[in-house]
Amino acid sequence: MSRIAVVDSATSANASGDTAQPVEDLIQIFGIAVRQLREVRGWSQEELAERSNLNRSYVGEVERGRVIASILTAQKLARALEIDIASLLTRCDQIERQRTVRRINLAAIAC
Repeated sequence: MSRIAVVDSATSANASGDTAQPVEDLIQIFGIAVRQLREVRGWSQEELAERSNLNRSYVGEVERGRVIASILTAQKLARALEIDIASLLTRCDQIERQRTVRRINLAAIAC
């Protein structure tokens, strides 16, 4: 019989099993990644919505971190952005690392 780990809905678990960042941070980071990749291409939200077959207001909600994008939505956005979903998630990881460095630098300044 296989075992399934249950993760609290307010947080996610990292590879070592420690409680990581709140889910809200992950949702926000995903939205930032989508927005950055869209802006690099010079596209409006409307253009990304058309290319991904999503509603423009929904794309805006994703970018603002107000909705949780399903795996299907993430795939649609990645394809529209002409990247694979792994690259989109890698961008999210890069953004999180940048945020961590900023927090460390701010903490060092405060000391």
